[in-house]
Order: sequence, then structure tokens, then C-alpha cells
Amino acid sequence: MFRLTWWFTSIIKYSNILYMKDIFFLHGLPRAGNTVFGSIMNQNPDVAATANSICADMIGELFDLKNTDVFLNYPDHKSFDNVAKSVFDNYYKDWNYKYIIDRSPWGMPINLKNLKEIKSNIKIIVLVRDIIEVLGSFIDWSNREPTSFVNQYEAKTREEKCHMLMNKEGVIVKELIGIKHLLDHQSKEMYHLVEFNDLVKNTENTIDGVYNFLDIPKFKHDFNNIGQFKVNNMGYDDESYHGKGLHTLKKGSIKDYKEDYNAYDIVPKNIIDTYKKCNFWMK
Repeated sequence: MFRLTWWFTSIIKYSNILYMKDIFFLHGLPRAGNTVFGSIMNQNPDVAATANSICADMIGELFDLKNTDVFLNYPDHKSFDNVAKSVFDNYYKDWNYKYIIDRSPWGMPINLKNLKEIKSNIKIIVLVRDIIEVLGSFIDWSNREPTSFVNQYEAKTREEKCHMLMNKEGVIVKELIGIKHLLDHQSKEMYHLVEFNDLVKNTENTIDGVYNFLDIPKFKHDFNNIGQFKVNNMGYDDESYHGKGLHTLKKGSIKDYKEDYNAYDIVPKNIIDTYKKCNFWMK
């Protein structure tokens, strides 16, 4: 009888891990520590901080179906909600973690609107960094790595590359729009701001703040042993997409994590003057 009870209890506990996960969210500027943050959090065996996720786009395309003639002709909202509200449970069904931190541009108005339709008690970690440092990081990487996507466009000079990156269709602006939307229009209980320099220079306190925000048990992280990003037995395939080394981390202690350059030296002054106003969260 005791063995049967133990077996049944174990099955229930394991099933809860598989099917009753807490889903949190990460919205971060590129080059703002998303990968190192994920590598740190993934030291915790109960946590899975994802790579760039397709979930926001997948949910967005699902909600687009509500505007089709087929749905409007037979608007079965309840059946639609059954599917929409099960997206995360099904997508992460085989991920053996208690807590998922899904990385997508969740602060974008349309993504957040869709998310509110299917989930309550939303918590979004927001990673930010001085925009000039973000641009400097991209420029430094493109100088070191010929396969960088930054080098695959017509932009050749540092100035042209910065303008390309800050184009309204570029990789930075979408994240900026989402962050500003969160800060301007959402309750502070919904988001937690993490500044890049705090993450790499005051790491323990910063990570503790994340745990406090998520309200989950803390974990003793090893900040002296930062490994390459990997989650659910998979890492990024940078060599096939975007360019070699985009998500490669400096191995070792977070205390040694510093750039070999000064962003304000390699980003042209006119670019600094034009885009420094984008650091709106610093006000």
C-alpha cells in the first residue's frame, strides 16, 4: 500500500512539472544581456529561459484568423479561446521545467494585447542598455566577424550601419517601441526593468531582484562559471543564421565580463547625438 501511494504521488508530482508550468516573459533590447541572463537563469534546473521564441508570432497569427471571413461568418469565440489559451501549455509540454521565461517582443502593443486575452497575472522582465552601447556592440561584432548580418546590407560605414540598425524595420526599434509601451501604459507590477550594467556588475543583487519579481524560489547561482547559452538541450545556430558569434558568451566569471572597447569611441558623434534620446528609461 505504501509503495502504491508513493508511486501515485510521484506520478502526480511529475505530471505537475510537465503540464502545470508557470510562464513568464522576457522582452529585451538586442545586445542588452539577453543571452547571458538566460545562461545564468538556466543554471537553475527548475527554470528555462528560452532563446528567441516564435510564441508571440504564433499567437499573433492565430488571432489574425479572427479577421477572416470564415471566422466572422461563424464567430465561435469559445472554441477559439480553447486553442489560444492552450498555446503555451502545448508548446512547452515536453519541457521538463517548472518555470518558463519566454523571450519575445511581448511589450509590442499588439503582442501584449493578444497576451492579455489568453493570460492573467502577466510578468515581463525587460532588459535595457544604453542605445549607444547597443550600437557599439553591433559595430564591434561586425568589425570582427565578416558573416555578421550587419555586413550583409549595403551599409558600409559605421554611420550607415548604425542608421540601418535604427531603421524602423530594424532589430532595435521594435524592441524600443515595446519597452516604451510597457513603461508608458502598463502597471509597474507587470514589468521589471533590468539594466545591462547592473546585470554584469551587480549580478547577484540583480538576479535576486528577478526572483523577487517572479515570486519563485531562489537558486544559488555560480557567477564564476558562465557557460554558453543552452536550454532544453539546444543552443543557437548562429553560423547558419545572422552570423557567427552573435550569441557567443565569454566563458568564466561574470566579474570579467567587460567590453574591449568604448562604445562612445567607435560610434560616430553625430549618431550619438541623434540616438542618445532613445534612452527614455533613464529619465
